[in-house]
Amino acid sequence: MAKNLCNMLFIEDDIVWGAVFKYIRQKERSVRHRARQCKVLMTTIRRFTCDDLFNFNNVNLDVLTETYNLPFYLLYLARWPEYCQVAEGPGQQIMAYILGKAEGKGELWHGHVTAVTVAPDFRRQHLAQKLMHILEHVTDKVHNAYFVDLFVRKSNSLAIGMYQKFGYVKYREVLGYYSGSENAYDMRKAMPRDKLRKSVIPLKRPVKPEELEFD
Repeated sequence: MAKNLCNMLFIEDDIVWGAVFKYIRQKERSVRHRARQCKVLMTTIRRFTCDDLFNFNNVNLDVLTETYNLPFYLLYLARWPEYCQVAEGPGQQIMAYILGKAEGKGELWHGHVTAVTVAPDFRRQHLAQKLMHILEHVTDKVHNAYFVDLFVRKSNSLAIGMYQKFGYVKYREVLGYYSGSENAYDMRKAMPRDKLRKSVIPLKRPVKPEELEFD
């Protein structure tokens, strides 16, 4: 009888402590969620400036982020400033950035995403989506272009899935685009000017880098 009572007490203790631990975990998740929301609310999206080139190394830590030379960034900032944006957090810390340009002729006139990346510490806050939306808005309202395109490594399934959620489609595969060793997808999203969506009809065959109209 006493043994059974002790067992019942131990079982009740396990139930109680299990409920306590579950409550603590829920509170921890709630605190982390509120902290992320606070960071998002305190985020400012603004023009990319020359001074930011001294402060964006934390964003480029991602091995899949292309890092270019200084003249490359300065060219974009000078020629297409409306396409160059950063997401800045508390303490003027750069959380993410996007670089783009407008190019092409006729129905190939389009906006191009040269780079979009988010620092590892600030992911899952929809920053990439917000920056992409700004680039698309500029492409549509400022340049009145037919589509937006970008290149992504074929092996980068996470990025491909993200772009597909944003409305991009795999327009064509480019053989050996990355240093001649890895293929890329040229992904596109039609803008309102392309009413028939001709710009996003996928090509049936892969192309070589030298066949690209623009790079």
